[in-house]
Formats: sequence, structure tokens, C-alpha cells
Amino acid sequence: MDQATNSSSDSGTEMMALETATEHTSTVLESIQSAVICERRFLEEVLVGFLGRGHVLLEDVPGTGKTLTARSLGTALGLSFSRIQFTPDLLPSDITGTELYNERTHEFEFREGPLFANVVLADEINRAPPKTQSALLEAMAEGQVTVEGTTHQLPEPFFVIATQNPIEMDGTFGLPEAQLDRFAVKTSLGYPEFDGEVELLSRRLNRANRTPGVEQVLNESTVQSIRTVPESVTVDPDLLEYVASICRETREDSRVEVGVSPRGTQQLCELLRARAVVVGRSYVTPDDVRRLATPVLSHRLVLTTDALVDGVSRSAVIDGVFDRVAVPTV
Repeated sequence: MDQATNSSSDSGTEMMALETATEHTSTVLESIQSAVICERRFLEEVLVGFLGRGHVLLEDVPGTGKTLTARSLGTALGLSFSRIQFTPDLLPSDITGTELYNERTHEFEFREGPLFANVVLADEINRAPPKTQSALLEAMAEGQVTVEGTTHQLPEPFFVIATQNPIEMDGTFGLPEAQLDRFAVKTSLGYPEFDGEVELLSRRLNRANRTPGVEQVLNESTVQSIRTVPESVTVDPDLLEYVASICRETREDSRVEVGVSPRGTQQLCELLRARAVVVGRSYVTPDDVRRLATPVLSHRLVLTTDALVDGVSRSAVIDGVFDRVAVPTV
């Protein structure tokens, strides 16, 4: 397949070459891996979520490196970073910002909250009450916040990495389906391999520098250019039908009460093009669909009560869908 020759309509300049973008993404991944002990697959999923203009939800046990991953990504990309610790008493204004009275000018001025950063870590997001979660929902969906009736645009790019702990449910507020559907990717680091855990111990022996450093390898301008490159990736019409069939089949599964939404279908397509850039291809393949389906689609499924009682996993549902949908010859 030939690479499309689209141009960035926003900037009016010629789009960055795909090969250059792939080299940049590889450099970013290598920089993050110098600090985070994890599989490259995991970092690729996070980066694909960013390049696809989505947001990422990390669900993992404490101490696996979720916070370090988010901070390292922001540093490597040369973007501003903000960490918000979500707690039950967190108010919407605590994250969006508030209007404060200026005694000098006798006017109210907007004081930006921690959401005003390029990369925002929403740590333990499910510990915040629904009202605060809703404020974050607007930011994720619209790239803006509304305070006292006034809308304020968030920085561009704006990328949320949210975390939640799957084993501590006391004092938490489960994310509603509408909120989950806003996350392009849901993934986890998992425990490191044996050699990786030994490496963690070796680093810990250096008490003078416990947190591994990550070098900035890109800047905001380059990052903005890279995020336009997926627009040049070709998606064959048969692949579009394959993606649509996969997502529609989730709605027909007897174990599923609510299947993948049209938004989920569109996000999968966008992330497929982003993954093609990361691996250095100008076109999407059925293997891309298989690789991304679980992290992109599984968290969007609402299983039936019977399926939950029987211990059916969302990933098993996705696997079953692939067994039933024919793979196109592309």
C-alpha cells in the first residue's frame, strides 16, 4: 500500500515523514525504558494512546511504576506534567481552578488548577466523588473546563493518565461507563520479570539517586508534528469493515449487556493508525487490530449478571469475537 500524502491542514506545513516520526517514537520509548522496568508492549500501548489523541487508564497493584511511567513520558516528550492525588474530599475546583478576587484590580481572576498541564496524572481516580470525576470528564472529552460559567481551554496537547488500584475497593467510587468510554486504552504494567526485579534492586542500592532519570528527547513542537502523522496512514476498506464487524459483534454476544460504542469503534481505528506509525508502517494490518483490541475495547464492555457470576472475563469475550469474525485478506 502507498502512504497517503495528506498535509496538516491546521499548520499549513508539510507533514512530518513517517520514518522520522517512527524514529522519534522509538527514541521516546527507549528513554522511558531507561527508568521504567516493564515490557515494551505496555509502553507502546501508552504511547499509542497519546498519539491517537486519547487518554489512558492504568489499573495495577501499588508499587509497579504507574506514577514513574506518567512522569517519565512527560519528561521524554518535553511537555509539562502535573500529578493530582484523587481523594474522597477532592472538589471539582481543586482540579479545574477557581475564581479569586484581586484586591488591586477589584476584579475576579481565574486561577488555573493542576489540570492545566500537557500530561496529567490522575492518581487513584476512583477515590474521587462522582462530581469531581464529572469535571475531569469534560476536560478529557472537550479539552476545556468551565468555571463559574466561563470556559477555559486546556493546553494542547492534553493527555490524561489515570490510575486505579484493583484490590482496594473501600472508599472508592467506581468509574461510570461514560467515564470509562473516554479512555482510549486501559492497560497495566504487571509485575516485572525476574531480571527486571533484580535490576530494580540494583538501582535501589544507589541511595543517592533512587529515582532513575529520564532525558528529554523531544520538544512540544516536534510532539505536535508527530501527532499529525497518523493521518497519513492508509486503512484499507476491508480493514474498516473488519473493525466495524469486531465492534458490532460485541453487541451481539449473549454475555454482554452493553457492547462497544460507536465512539469505541472510532477510537480503535485512530489508535490503529497511531500504532502503525510506532512500528514504522504506512498502513494498518489485521494483526494491529488483534494487538490493540483488548486494551482498547475490553473496558467498554458491560457484562451480564450471569456472565459476572460465571467469572467470564472481558478479554475472553474479545477473544471469542475474533474467533467468529473472518479475517480479511489485506
